[in-house]
Amino acid sequence: MTLRLTTLCFDANDPVRLARFWAGVLNWETHDEAAEVVLRPTDGTRFYIELAPVPEPKEGKNRIHVDLSSTSSEAQNATVRRAIDLGGRRIDIGQGPDAEHVVLADPEGNEFCVLEQDNTFVDYGGLLGSITCDGSGPEIGYFWSEALGWPLVWDQDGETAIRAPDGTGQFITFGPPLPPKTRKNRLHFDIAPPKDGDQEAEVERLISLGATRRDIGQGVVSWVVMADPDDNEFCVLTPQ
Repeated sequence: MTLRLTTLCFDANDPVRLARFWAGVLNWETHDEAAEVVLRPTDGTRFYIELAPVPEPKEGKNRIHVDLSSTSSEAQNATVRRAIDLGGRRIDIGQGPDAEHVVLADPEGNEFCVLEQDNTFVDYGGLLGSITCDGSGPEIGYFWSEALGWPLVWDQDGETAIRAPDGTGQFITFGPPLPPKTRKNRLHFDIAPPKDGDQEAEVERLISLGATRRDIGQGVVSWVVMADPDDNEFCVLTPQ
């Protein structure tokens, strides 16, 4: 049985505004679904982005961020200009003056990078090239490799990367440093079993891999909130 990454979820103080920003940057389509706003890809990406309302403002650096791909320096500059025109801004997180990538923040302060061309662990099928996660060590990459059934494509110097078994689509990378966790992450993954799958069996499998159940005040819901071995929340949805 294989779990599927269905959604990259953002906590947002203003989901509509943040959705407009990311839809404009990525050229994805927006769809309102109850309280959340969902961005649906137009470039073949296999997961959605969901923006859900929360009252708490962002504090500290996110543990998860997205990297945008560039096919040339001109394309990189154009993406940076478009992001800034839509409400993003340049930020300094210690990348240094010689960094070839550009670090930006969206209108709610979520960090993301616009990478230089020919970066190794980036998919060039669309602008959203990879999801990058800070990690405590290679074990967190091993966990997610087993959880999703995605093979390791890099395992060196404490950093790991995984990609879908067919070798296409976005990479998910894991590596140090891991910032202190003071509250629930602003970004998290939603994953789901296939239509003929068993949600509870998958939850138990994930627990055997090192995950834990987590109560974040979700109440009675159809999904199961969990945390990975680095204490990053994620949700296991019903089969779909």
